[in-house]
Amino acid sequence: MTAEISQNHTLYTIYLDLKHNSTVSVGRLGTFFFEKGTYIYVGSAKKNIKARVNRHRKLEKPKRWHIDYLRQYGEVTKIITYEHTDGESALAEKIRKKTGGINPVKGFGSSDCKCFSHLIFSPCQ
Repeated sequence: MTAEISQNHTLYTIYLDLKHNSTVSVGRLGTFFFEKGTYIYVGSAKKNIKARVNRHRKLEKPKRWHIDYLRQYGEVTKIITYEHTDGESALAEKIRKKTGGINPVKGFGSSDCKCFSHLIFSPCQ
């Protein structure tokens, strides 16, 4: 697993590889089918980004964020951090376009903003 974590950054991406198709209950958001492949989750941490991404790496933890529900079904393969120049939603859209990915679940990771999703399914990763 590669990790490029800068303590000065506030945005991050978690690359999660699902080896099998999975049906996952994502808290109050609902239950969804996730096709095997690579998922890229875009998140933010205003303070202590290292602690946040290290928490996302763990399997055993209280479920607090949408990614916590999906995490147990896949392996974290890469983590990259970014400056907050564009914002979380803009970064998610930029990565979606760059990878040719799709947003598989409306509201995933984006319940605090108006964009469609902060989760990208990238079948070609």
